[in-house]
Amino acid sequence: MVAGARRRALRDGDRQLDTAHLLHSLMESDPEVRAVLDDGAQLARVLGYLVQRSIGYGLRWQGSVEDSGAVPLMTQPGWSPSALTAMEYALGRAEARGGEPVGGCDVLAALAADPDCRAVEVLRHAGVDTTALADRLAQPGEPGLTGSVGGPSLQA
Repeated sequence: MVAGARRRALRDGDRQLDTAHLLHSLMESDPEVRAVLDDGAQLARVLGYLVQRSIGYGLRWQGSVEDSGAVPLMTQPGWSPSALTAMEYALGRAEARGGEPVGGCDVLAALAADPDCRAVEVLRHAGVDTTALADRLAQPGEPGLTGSVGGPSLQA
């Protein structure tokens, strides 16, 4: 999934892999993630917005850095702060399950938990209730959003 997101960022001419690239790669490669959306029309709208973005129409972020205000625990060249935070959040979910591998729904849950990231903007434009999506994907005892920065946090 990450390799697909990297290729998409390069193909789109973006300086950084962002949460919309992650969402696009998830939607293309993970049937479990696609099944989380309630109906085929909603899935089609999400994919439509992502495709529009990749060909230069619709939501325009090309050439800008995504930073929803989430404070990443580490930095990585070529990754937006929000995308890094989402991946750290997904890793924390997998670790909380006993060290299982990170799955697509872990990444989707992390994306949905950051109300200010580009992936959530795409989902909202497509008519997805991202708050309900985050609630549906939450694991028992998961901290969810904490702090005042507006992004997901692994801190309990």
